[in-house]
Amino acid sequence: MGKKILEVKDLTTKYITRFREDVYAVDHVSLSIVEGKSLGIAGESGCGKSTLALSLMGYYFPPLHYTSGDIIIDGQNISKMDPDTIRKNILGTEIAYIPQSAMNALNPTQKIIRFIEDVVHAHNPKVSKKDIYDMAKKRFEELGLPSNVLGKHAVELSGGMKQRTVIAISTILSPKVLIADEPSSALDVTSQKMVIKMLRNLMDKGYIKSMIFITHELPLLYNVTDDIMVMYAGQIVEKGTAKEMVFDPIHPYSKGLMGSIIVPEEGTRDVKLTAIPGTPPNLKKPPSGCRFAERCKYATNECKLSAVELKDFGNGRSYRCLIEVEKLREVYKNEH
Repeated sequence: MGKKILEVKDLTTKYITRFREDVYAVDHVSLSIVEGKSLGIAGESGCGKSTLALSLMGYYFPPLHYTSGDIIIDGQNISKMDPDTIRKNILGTEIAYIPQSAMNALNPTQKIIRFIEDVVHAHNPKVSKKDIYDMAKKRFEELGLPSNVLGKHAVELSGGMKQRTVIAISTILSPKVLIADEPSSALDVTSQKMVIKMLRNLMDKGYIKSMIFITHELPLLYNVTDDIMVMYAGQIVEKGTAKEMVFDPIHPYSKGLMGSIIVPEEGTRDVKLTAIPGTPPNLKKPPSGCRFAERCKYATNECKLSAVELKDFGNGRSYRCLIEVEKLREVYKNEH
């Protein structure tokens, strides 16, 4: 096993509403990534994926607040660092973030090279503009972006080009951990492939040591990440390798996600898509039992009353369900 780059222990973060209500969007989450590996995080909108991404950077802005837990990046615990230290010493170099709607993240009045100058000078004000340009030109060309992009404004670029430019800017300082939040959403298929290829190149060339890729499309992660974690209502409900999670999901929610999307590798003949009934619980007052119980057709009264812990069932896999793995597999087999 390689060097552990990121380790998160029992992280809990919350939003505080204007009525002083606590909304625990990330509830006791633990995960780890080793050097050279990538982790996918999947789940429907509102499950806590993007909040987890923001929380992992340790840089909180109201209404998001840190509650408890540890975030350790390359041996440094950043969970209790002050914002100025995180901004100067952590963001961009230790961990970097590609936000949702990244195509709209670029100021249309500035040339692309100005964004890169700002990023570099935030960490080292003494670097000359010429050195920054030379570094940026080399990096853009290595990642398949023409160097003339550096002299353009965002409005001169296509959607796919903007997305890839934001990725290049975010990773210009070669962070150890890259968090990509829905980086291929709102793009056509060709642009999606180019974005994914670019992220792979960043890993292959060693510009980033590890990656977290967030999406609501679980099958997409099969071609991008090594491992997958499924979130529901602020909690992890299942973890496993990408192959296991796509072709052998165990938790009823993971199974439901896979049943609602076509997997190209399985073909489309005789495929019947199914929807997960109901809606996620209100996290202002989460249920005392399994958070998926009200939407789960296999749930019992015990599921609705008893808290469910994440448990391992061998070979690094884990799930949060009271029903035994073999029983679930048997039920799925009979239904099929």
